[in-house]
Amino acid sequence: MCVEPIPLSRFALPSHPERTVAVHAEHMLDRRRFCANVAAAASALQRRTEPCYGLYHEDAYPFGVALFALWHAGKKVIIPGNNCHATADELVSQGCALIGAWHGRESSLPSSAEALIELHALNPADTSVTLFTSGSNGKPKAIVKTLLQLQREVDALEAQWGQLLGESAAVSTVSHQHIYGLLFRLLWPLVSGRCFHSQLFLSPESMMKALAGQPAYWVASPAQLKRLDELTDWAQIAKFSAIFSSGGPLPPESTAKIERLCGQRVIEVYGSSETGGIAWRCSSHDTRWTPFAGIGLSRGEDGRCLLTSPYLPDESTYPMDDRIEMHDDGRFSLLGRLDRIVKVEEKRLSLDALENALNQSDWVEQAHCLLLSSRRDRVAAAIALTESGLEALRHQGRAAIFKSLRRQLQRAFESVVLPRKWLFFDALPMTRQGKIDHVLLRQLFALDSAKYPQLQSCRIAVNRVELEFRIQPELVYFEGHFPGMPILPGVTQLAWAEHYGKLFFSIEQPFLTMEAVKFKKIILPDALIKMTLEWRNENGKLYFDLSSVSEAHSSGRMVYGVRP
Repeated sequence: MCVEPIPLSRFALPSHPERTVAVHAEHMLDRRRFCANVAAAASALQRRTEPCYGLYHEDAYPFGVALFALWHAGKKVIIPGNNCHATADELVSQGCALIGAWHGRESSLPSSAEALIELHALNPADTSVTLFTSGSNGKPKAIVKTLLQLQREVDALEAQWGQLLGESAAVSTVSHQHIYGLLFRLLWPLVSGRCFHSQLFLSPESMMKALAGQPAYWVASPAQLKRLDELTDWAQIAKFSAIFSSGGPLPPESTAKIERLCGQRVIEVYGSSETGGIAWRCSSHDTRWTPFAGIGLSRGEDGRCLLTSPYLPDESTYPMDDRIEMHDDGRFSLLGRLDRIVKVEEKRLSLDALENALNQSDWVEQAHCLLLSSRRDRVAAAIALTESGLEALRHQGRAAIFKSLRRQLQRAFESVVLPRKWLFFDALPMTRQGKIDHVLLRQLFALDSAKYPQLQSCRIAVNRVELEFRIQPELVYFEGHFPGMPILPGVTQLAWAEHYGKLFFSIEQPFLTMEAVKFKKIILPDALIKMTLEWRNENGKLYFDLSSVSEAHSSGRMVYGVRP
């Protein structure tokens, strides 16, 4: 602890020693200023009749002032994960007033008041805040946290890493509207006497400029840390006293790169809005997690993690949706989820809720969403269209369809979690067991856009498939073929026919030869092409035909089997 700690229940009382609280709008603000701001806001709030308030603010200092003012005014505090219009509508429908930044719908708090109320210590057990599961799932789950629970968490963080941080200031690229940012960016610095930077930084570069060489620790997310590359100013990154990451696992290769290039061992924190902090790790060579002091973990029969924690509202065992493996040394490994909740840029998303929202469209017969994990996690949507949806696809085009669906989703979901890839079908592909064919969908979504055409839509029947493509000009096959007059090589058309044939059909025999292959008309960049594939297992032949609206381009048969 760098100075005498001040409990959250007494932090807004002016009787404690002076200390710098925050850097806000390029000004250093001390506790005297903070306490005066809280008292003024609490006085104004106490004169208002609304019992409940939805609080949202990008900057941590005015957020912190409003939070403590609401507590001291005896109001119910709700901290939503975003300030989308649908979120505001939901809060208002529940009788909540809005404070902070709500696109012009909020009420502002005065910086001073004529008659200030006298602030008294808060009751940690009776003072609370309502947060939400960190994401966009249409109806996020409300989580009530008492001041006592929050105090226990920051005390544990200080006991674990206080000596490491020393007098470092807190800087953050994650929001305080979720439990991780609320604790690490705001409440922990307040209790421990460390200064926090009010601004939410959008990049490490702007963060470094604001620090101007002052000691600091970085509250980051896996998505942000994964994007650090060779152009990053690693000498500056190395100066942080610590880098924290939470919201999802950081890939071992990212951890190793950061450690290799600047010597920093990222401290990953595992937990959730419901549970609070559970465990931590900080090695690129060991993926096991170490539980925080006081945390009890066991493994259920289905592999489910069973948790007891001082940060939960009672001492009962809490069943989680994560599967774990316990190790003899008390640490554990994470083995994946039991539900369809995923994380996109550290935003929790219910794939079920996203599908339900898509299914409300008159154009959608059935939607299936999945998470594609690579350097950046993205959501993909496979859509089976209704007759009206197929008609709209034919006359308005693919772009019009997914733009309309995105607009529909934006009222309830944050932009970062919306689907980035789309496939349209007349019916979703199924396995022989009658389940959605996830393997095929992932293969289609994973196709390299530099080597394969843009799939516009797909019709699947028994042993037959019709694929509609856009032949994008950026395909590698146009380069040098031919200068000044790019055309799609015939050998590329053959390779595509075989590739898609093996994706959609069970072609297990080796390739033998081709029959009746004809190239009738050249295919130019930006052409819209329909590829029809038909597999005849009885004679081991794949029939292919590439055509456009008015012309046939190529056709033939590929023969598979064992040579006599």
